[in-house]
Amino acid sequence: MIRPAAPDDVPEILRLVRDLAEYERALHEVRATEDDLRAALFGPEPKAFAHIAEDGGRVVGFALWFLNFSTWLGRHGVYLEDLYVDPAMRGRGYGKALLAELARIAAERGYGRVEWSVLNWNAPSIAFYESLGARPQDEWTVYRLTGEPLAALGGAAALTSQDE
Repeated sequence: MIRPAAPDDVPEILRLVRDLAEYERALHEVRATEDDLRAALFGPEPKAFAHIAEDGGRVVGFALWFLNFSTWLGRHGVYLEDLYVDPAMRGRGYGKALLAELARIAAERGYGRVEWSVLNWNAPSIAFYESLGARPQDEWTVYRLTGEPLAALGGAAALTSQDE
């Protein structure tokens, strides 16, 4: 069963986030807390959304997503931040069902695309995504600004804005 996440799912979502990070060899980078996820997903103006895969009432997977925007299409899209299914539950259609639900939402709302990133070494996930018709966007490289560089640039922008 696939359903929208509820506030009571937050501990399970965080567990799955941590499991995904461990699989991706980056558990040490997880800083999110239950409070962070609860605020992002269920605060007064949520900016992120999640869907849950259940088996017999037990949470076995999730998809966490948010809206992006394509200036070329002139429409919103769905950016899939995380998709994860417990390893023991893989091969039963939960990942496909979660992606199908996001595709349904995108089509129903007139969004132009569903996109996500996958680690280059994650061959099982790449094969799964390609089996659904997804294609890599090899001509694009993801850049990220975080930590000290983010703070430094943000501070420089704040000074520039004050000078104007």
